[in-house]
Amino acid sequence: MPAERLARRRHHAMRQAAAKRGGQARFVGPTGIALITVAAILTLRGFPSTAEYGWGSIFYYLLGAVLFFVPLSFVAAELATGWPRAGGMYAWVKAGFGTRSGFLAVWFDWIENVVWFPTVLSFVAATLAYIFEPSLANNKWYLVIIMLVVFWGMTLANFLGLRDILVFNNIALVAGTLFPALLLIGLGIYWLVSGRTSAIPYTAHALLPNFSSIDNLVFFAGVLLGFAGVEMAGYSAKQLRNIRRDYPRAILYSTVLILALSIVGTLAIAFVVPAHKLSLVAGLMQAFQVFFAKLGLASWATKLMAALVGLGTLALISTWMIGPSKGVYAAEESGELPPELHYVNKRHVPVAMLVFQGGLGTLFALLYLFAPGVSTGYWMLTALTTQLTVLMYILMLAAAIRLRYTQPDTPRPYRVPGGKYTGMWIIAGLGILGSAFGLVIGFFPPSGIAHWSTPVYVLAMVIGIVICSVPPFLADWLRKPNWKITHPDPVLLEASEEDRASDPTGVPPATKPPSGEEPAGEARPAEPVR
Repeated sequence: MPAERLARRRHHAMRQAAAKRGGQARFVGPTGIALITVAAILTLRGFPSTAEYGWGSIFYYLLGAVLFFVPLSFVAAELATGWPRAGGMYAWVKAGFGTRSGFLAVWFDWIENVVWFPTVLSFVAATLAYIFEPSLANNKWYLVIIMLVVFWGMTLANFLGLRDILVFNNIALVAGTLFPALLLIGLGIYWLVSGRTSAIPYTAHALLPNFSSIDNLVFFAGVLLGFAGVEMAGYSAKQLRNIRRDYPRAILYSTVLILALSIVGTLAIAFVVPAHKLSLVAGLMQAFQVFFAKLGLASWATKLMAALVGLGTLALISTWMIGPSKGVYAAEESGELPPELHYVNKRHVPVAMLVFQGGLGTLFALLYLFAPGVSTGYWMLTALTTQLTVLMYILMLAAAIRLRYTQPDTPRPYRVPGGKYTGMWIIAGLGILGSAFGLVIGFFPPSGIAHWSTPVYVLAMVIGIVICSVPPFLADWLRKPNWKITHPDPVLLEASEEDRASDPTGVPPATKPPSGEEPAGEARPAEPVR
């Protein structure tokens, strides 16, 4: 996930800073880890789909935390501290099950991003429509044209090495994500305490979702996707002074923050936009439009917010555009993909993988033209993204369980509590259960939006998951000796070399000294930064 790449860059920067201070590193406190996790996960885009549940969304967010967020957080910390080398998900699954399974994990990481791009691009197109003509947010041709223009424009920028022109990313993400999120939450709280009419009147019964049919549970998949990237907390765990004491605190803080922000933001949308009128693509802007109209701020405030949210989302896309392709390139080095996908230009950009990514992304974007409605196309791709993501996490969780048996002596600065095997089976088992549930319900059409007949919808989702899952197995069957890159690009693999160089022992983790013994020459970190 992008959180993995952000974490690797962050750890490299911290190593450089430590070198400048004479080998001394700084710690962060549990609050710092919590804020890093919130920044990596919190997104506005998924609020409208969960808002369909009204007050029942609280139950689903809590369920997602128990069955997904918390288990993944603890397991990722053990893997990241026990196997800290470059590769992240690829390295962990490879250690547990071998190279083929590792490649399957990194493939899921890449392909889920490819499927995700059309969903976030349609969100951008629908949001920008509120600057000009809000009705365009429901126009399939408008959405697809804007999606493809933006997608290929940003792909071309990466060909030319122009990604550095997006130096405004941090500012744009704050102005276009954090500020709108806080404003939405503030408006929701104001709406509730001021006694204004709510589209979801409160009753105790409303807190319990409708379990009468599985199609009433489908949007829970969106909750799981909203928690994806939680392994960011695991990558940062080694920066804690007392990891066994402080990491559970960090997870508690981040869980409370993410749940509070997500629940209030989701309810804010549900307060003002009735479920039968809610667009999964433009629901955020629908809510802002109602809020601003009721407060007498006219259309200019809606247009300004649309511009900010659109800008922030474009900045987000720019940070995700090339990262997954670089991750797959690292797997190509060992000969997992054909030579046609190896080409890297003089600017060290994996052009062939970006073109392949663009082609597949275009095909998925065209689904909007054939789906019964904009929300239908958006949800089908969101569900497919969730399914591919949870498949990756199932591999990660299963690898963590297996490593307790195959590499029991590997030093793990943080261990999932609960003894040698029991705790890992319970925690990882909960994560696998939640992931498997998300995988299954993704095949069913949700209630409340137009869709094809259930058999056709299920068949379409099955075809989608097969198309996205088969290539690694096909590549393994067709693989030839000349598929291995003979002269890999050193810049693209630089992160791997840096992580190997940073390992003070220079030997595989399984052969390192037992936990508690420090390698010779390793400097102790200085006082914490809080």
